[in-house]
Order: sequence, then C-alpha cells, then structure tokens
Amino acid sequence: MTQNIDALASSYDLAIVGGGITGAGIFGEALRAGAKVLLVEQGDFASGTSAWSSKLVHGGLRYLKEGQWRLTLESVRERERLLQDAPGLVEIQPFLMPIYKGAKPGRHVMRIGLALYDLMAGRLASRWVPREELLQLEPGLRQENLLGAMAYEDARTDDTRLVLRQILEGVAAGGSALNYTRAELRLDGRRVRGLRLRDVENGAERDIDAAMVINAAGCWAGGLPGAPEGAPALRPLRGSHFVFPASTLPIHRAVSWMHPRDRRPIFAYPWEGAVLLGTTDLDHEGPLDQPGMSEAESAYLLDGLAAQFPRLGLKASDAISAYAGVRPIVASGDGDPSAASRESALWSSPGLVGVTGGKLTTFRVTARQALAEAARQLPRLAPAQEAPVFSVPAGGGSQRLQGRLGAAAVAGIARAFPREAMQAIGGTPFTWGELRWAARHERVRHLSDLMLRRTRLGLLLPRGGADQLESMGPVCREELGWDAARWAGERDGWLAHWQRQHAPR
Repeated sequence: MTQNIDALASSYDLAIVGGGITGAGIFGEALRAGAKVLLVEQGDFASGTSAWSSKLVHGGLRYLKEGQWRLTLESVRERERLLQDAPGLVEIQPFLMPIYKGAKPGRHVMRIGLALYDLMAGRLASRWVPREELLQLEPGLRQENLLGAMAYEDARTDDTRLVLRQILEGVAAGGSALNYTRAELRLDGRRVRGLRLRDVENGAERDIDAAMVINAAGCWAGGLPGAPEGAPALRPLRGSHFVFPASTLPIHRAVSWMHPRDRRPIFAYPWEGAVLLGTTDLDHEGPLDQPGMSEAESAYLLDGLAAQFPRLGLKASDAISAYAGVRPIVASGDGDPSAASRESALWSSPGLVGVTGGKLTTFRVTARQALAEAARQLPRLAPAQEAPVFSVPAGGGSQRLQGRLGAAAVAGIARAFPREAMQAIGGTPFTWGELRWAARHERVRHLSDLMLRRTRLGLLLPRGGADQLESMGPVCREELGWDAARWAGERDGWLAHWQRQHAPR
C-alpha cells in the first residue's frame, strides 16, 4: 500500500475523504468504473463508526414495524448479495426470538413480519420453534410463560475487515489510499479543485488536484475544512456493546428479545469465538472521537441480559471487553432515537459531493448513489454495471481467512510464515501468521491498529491481550522497524487506551 503522501500522483479523477465503510465502498465502485482514485482517512482505516457496529449485516426487522418498507427490502437484498459475494467474511447468523404469553410482539405478528422478511429475501428461513425444542437449543432462557420462539436468519461480519478488504483490493487494482492523513478542501472560487493533505504523524504536506471530491467522513462530514455549507444536521447516536466469553454466556445461536425497561430489541450472539451483547441507542453529546460505554448503558445491557438469562447472574466484570460507537444519523427531530431513519443523505456543490448516514448493510447502494451524484458533474464517474463487491476467493484453505484477507493474502501467509500460519493467539480465531502479515502489509502505524482493526484481539483477549504482548513485541519490532523505546511506548499507550475505552465497568 502507498506509504506516504510523497508517493501520490499530482492529480486524480476522484478523491474520497473518509476511510470507513462508505468511503471504502465508493473507492471500490469508482475503481470498477475505471477512475483514478485516491482515498484518505484522518485516523486509521475503519477506526470510526465502522469499527464499532453490532457486526450484523441485517435487513432490519424493526424497519418493517416503522413502515420503512423500501429500506427493509434494500437491506435484505444487500444482505443476500454480501452472503454470496463475501463467503467467510459475511456469514449466515441464525436467530431466535423467544415469545412469552401476554407479551408483545406475539407469535402471530412475528410470523407475519418474518414471512414478509423471507419474501423479500426470496427464500424461506423462518419457522416456529416449540418450547421443548427451544429449551434443548438454548436451555439458559427465562422459562416462565415461555411459549416457544420464532427462528429466522440474518448475517454477521467482521466490520473492520469488510472495510479493509475493499481498500486493500482497491489498492491492488491501482487505487491509492492513505490513513492518518488529514484533508482540507482546495477551492478555486466556489469550486472544489482538490485537497491539501497533511500526515498527522510527521507533519508532511502535499496538495493534489482532483476533478471531483466526495466527502464520506461520516459523523465528521460537517467539519471538513474548507467545505461549503450544505451538509445536513446530524444526530449522533451512541451504541454500546459487551463482549463476553462463550463459556460465561453459553449460547449457540443469536437470541433477540425486548428489553423489559423500554421494549427496545436487544440481542446476544456468537461472534469470533466470544459472545457479543448489544446494543444501546441514545443521543451522544460528548466528543465524537473515542466514545465509551457509560455506566447507565452498562446497567441497561446487564439488566436486559438478566431478564432473558436470569440464571447466569452475569456482571460487567464477567465480560472480556466493552466498546461504543457513534452512528451518523441524519437529524429529523428529537423523538425516539431508535425510530430515527437510517437512510443516507447526499448533497453537492461544484466539484464536491457529500454523503453521510446510511447502514453498514447497504454501503454498496450508498456508494453507487454517491458516484451517480458525482457523475452529474463528471460523467466518467458514472457507476459501472453491478458486479460482485469482492473478487470471489479461489477454493482451498480456510474460508474464514479467505473471506477476511482475500486469497492472495492467505497464500502469502502460508508461504511466508508456514509455522505461524495456523497458530492461534490466546485461544482466539486469530493467528500469529495473520498478525505478522498485517504488520508487514496492511499499513499499520500503531499497536492499536493491530489489536482493534487488523485483528480483533483487543476485544477478545482478557485485559486487552496484556498476557500476549511480550510475544507480540518481537513481531512488531521486526515487521514495523520499531526500536525498544518505540515498542515500550506503543505497548504502554495501548494498555492505557484499552483501560480507558474498553475495560468493562
């Protein structure tokens, strides 16, 4: 990957500001259209909202309840497309929704809703699960007044690898991408002519020309320096999650239920060898960078967990980690946050298109809409005929690795690090070969990049992987050229960051 701003070309057809799921999607679609494209991200790739989602690729059952039929249909169809295009990265996730006597929604309402869900997907996936069968499947459920459950399907993913694979494949296809690079718009009168770039680590600066710029900075879209007015007002909403050991929260399928306090849907499901519990949905009033789970959110999630799994008696200290993210929701009033639309929004001015909002699941649709808007000013950016989001990996090897890294990377790991290729780190699904490959090839600048985004070890290992850091030191020093002082600073900085942002409370 391009390592610094000095290696960039002087001009591009399109420059994209924002390295989250939306920017990555635009990057891939623009390259397929034959454009010369640059993507820049002020932090690490996927370090904003796209790192802290619920990791679900879903149609959104609750959107049906709110009458958002088009969004639900679009989401279901994109879920099916990603299941086909990204095996091993986007995978089917079976769900159970327990139904209790006298509680809403009841069995018949859920059957109707899920029948519509299945119809939109073009396949039958839902069914009624009687009480006896349900308790064999998930014996830890609350049993009082339990009638059974509705079974249905959605999908799960590793959200950061979904972003990274698009960026990595885009670079392999001839695109340019930089992380830790701030951008400021360059204007010629009222028209945007390109970007002034600044490396946030070493201060190096560079001006580049761009026929068009797309502002895909998510929650930060309204703060792009030099941008003309026109960005919609956003309502940042925070969602928080716990990650529990599978041995502590032993479920085999996803379970979704209504929180007894406010009847919002919450869920727990197996993810990366652990179990993820989420989510909250409330207005975020603090800084957008590095949001954390509040004590009130912690209590809310644990109360909801106790209501559905009363015999477990779990506390925050039983969790491995916690995380929170801020969703860039387009403001449409100050009512119930969960009822706020997840639709994307577009705006434009000469030489510039802005896009924000939207859902992880529908990133490809949002990307194509943004390019179509840009093509109104620069026709050669018109989206190409629809094609798979990724080049489908060749057969052989681990489908999980192929999905997350791509076939070329998996083959490279096997050749370069045969002894480390299949050695798991601390009982997680991640291997020492993956870690070393990422350090060598995936534009890592800090230990947090490795622990939170190239892998998810920082969420899956106790105490942020403190017990594994001694073994990670030689890998980082060898692959990243860090001396002893740099490694010590990265290690201490990472542990402080984990304690501040991800330690369960």
